[in-house]
Amino acid sequence: MKLFVIAAFLAVAAAVPSSYKPEYKAPSYPAPSYPAPKYPTPSYPAPAYPAPAYPTPSYNKDNKYADITITSQSDERNLDGSSQWSYAQSDYTTREESQVQKKMQGVTYDSYGKESYGEVLGNTNKGSSYWVSPEGQKFTLTWTADDAGFQPKGDHLPVAPVHEYELPVAPVHEYELPVAPALPYSRTGPGY
Repeated sequence: MKLFVIAAFLAVAAAVPSSYKPEYKAPSYPAPSYPAPKYPTPSYPAPAYPAPAYPTPSYNKDNKYADITITSQSDERNLDGSSQWSYAQSDYTTREESQVQKKMQGVTYDSYGKESYGEVLGNTNKGSSYWVSPEGQKFTLTWTADDAGFQPKGDHLPVAPVHEYELPVAPVHEYELPVAPALPYSRTGPGY
């Protein structure tokens, strides 16, 4: 009997093609429906904050420069690191400035903090400014800042006094230095 069952199984297995795959059908369920929860609408009392008591700004009536406006302005930045900008105001105040990157000698630090002296990139800066003081005096200031430092120039800048005097001259002494007297020389001591 066992032999018959095995033979029948083999016969059925031979009759079924090897590419047979049973078809799977997913079960279908009705979409769930939940009733919307019913919560009471909360009621909060409206907040009652007092209005902030800031003092009224007084700059509007006291600003004596309110009528000064910018009449022109420019700003140019270049890919090589150079730039220039300027502005002018309705009170004739002007300012212009330009800067260029330049190779110069300076101190550099490596990633370990070791200091070395060599060629570095730095900025050189030139500019000028013009303004009129409240008293009506006109000022012009020009400057250069580079590896030699900041060098301002203007008629209003103080200038260090120049001292013109002769340095004293040390006196010259003309005399003969004494010479030690010559003594007779004789060899003495052990071995002579």
